[in-house]
Amino acid sequence: MPRTSLLLPLLLTSLLCCRPSRARLTVSPSSSQFYIGDFVSLSCEEGNSSAGWTLRRNTSKETRTQCGNHNDSWGEGAGSSCDITYGVQWDSGVYWCESREGPISNMVKLTVTGGSVILQSPVLPVMEGDDVTLLCKTKTTPSNLPAAFYKDGSLIRKQPTGHMTIQHVSRSDEGLYKCDISGHGESPSSWITVTEKPITAAPPASTPPPALPPLLAVLAFGSVCVLVLLVLLVLVMRECVCRKLEADQEAGEDAITDDTTYSEIKIAQEPQQTAREARETPSKPEVIYSSVKKLTRPTTDDQAIRPECI
Repeated sequence: MPRTSLLLPLLLTSLLCCRPSRARLTVSPSSSQFYIGDFVSLSCEEGNSSAGWTLRRNTSKETRTQCGNHNDSWGEGAGSSCDITYGVQWDSGVYWCESREGPISNMVKLTVTGGSVILQSPVLPVMEGDDVTLLCKTKTTPSNLPAAFYKDGSLIRKQPTGHMTIQHVSRSDEGLYKCDISGHGESPSSWITVTEKPITAAPPASTPPPALPPLLAVLAFGSVCVLVLLVLLVLVMRECVCRKLEADQEAGEDAITDDTTYSEIKIAQEPQQTAREARETPSKPEVIYSSVKKLTRPTTDDQAIRPECI
């Protein structure tokens, strides 16, 4: 049992990995309803290749019959394609593609009617958000007569030209549709399938600059703070130096008195006299002459240039 429980997931994985890709059945003209005598072409497509697939159908008279030139076959086969050259009512049924390995494609229901009114609608599922056009036409001319369109048995609207467009279909638009042309009759019903739109990744917006790591952010903030502190310190020191220079200058000026008098004393000696001259000339007191100069404080214009703070 333990070995079996281990081998079972491995077997399922190998089967999923080796499963052949799914083909798609296409119909031309792209419609699910046809008149008796119409030409219909069916083809199995798998990527860019259509090899290895067989067309089969179920009708009211036969089951899983293959397209080809066999006694119990239908249509004219050529590889993975098959043509119904002249449609008849018993060609109405469900069609699909099948491979030898077993997988099948999407199934398509085709209706061949002997009536005079058909509804041309998408034969393949439509995607959400797409526009879908339904055409109600008659076999006689003119074919685009006023028509009434129904969904699941309820009237949707009446159109004067025989066609109706459903814009931006959603899952609520999925259902059974038919149309009616007054005086000509009613079409068979056709099922319209709506599939979800695949989610696509939104284009990347402009990439924001990468955030700095926490350490770098702290270092950058610290560097800015240190730079600001240095600038403030330089400004404070400059202010202190300027104030000191101004204080020293004012102190030097205060040391100078308002009026300072300087005297220059010169002693002049008279020439020596003879004894006779000394007796005849009366004695004179000794006189001392001095030259006095008055220095005043220099004016503003004559002051020495004091150091200034810039």
